[in-house]
Amino acid sequence: MAERINDRDHFLWGFLIGGIMGALAGLFFAPKSGKELRAEFKEKGSEAFENAKEFYSEARVKARAILEDARRRADELRKEADRQLTEARQRAKDILSGEGGGGTEASRSQKPDS
Repeated sequence: MAERINDRDHFLWGFLIGGIMGALAGLFFAPKSGKELRAEFKEKGSEAFENAKEFYSEARVKARAILEDARRRADELRKEADRQLTEARQRAKDILSGEGGGGTEASRSQKPDS
C-alpha cells in the first residue's frame, strides 16, 4: 500500500513539473518576438504587482479594524473586571465589618447564656 502511495506521489510530482516545463517551453517558443514577449511579461508583472498592492491595502484595513475591535473589547472586559473586583472588595469589607451578614450575623444572633 505504501508503494502505491509513493508511486502516486511520484506521478503527481512528474505531472506538475512536466506541466510547468511545458508552459515555459510554450512561452519561449511562442511566435512572438523577444521584445513583444518581454513587454507582455512586464505588463503581466505590473498587473500582478498592482493586484498585490490592492490586496495588501485591503488586508491592512481589515487588520486595523480587527485590532481596534479587539482593543475595544479588551477595554470593556477590563472595565467589567474592575467593577466586579470593586464590588467584591466592598462585600468583603462589609462582611468583615459585620454589616454584610455571612458568618458574623449568625454569631451575633447567638447570645451567651448568662
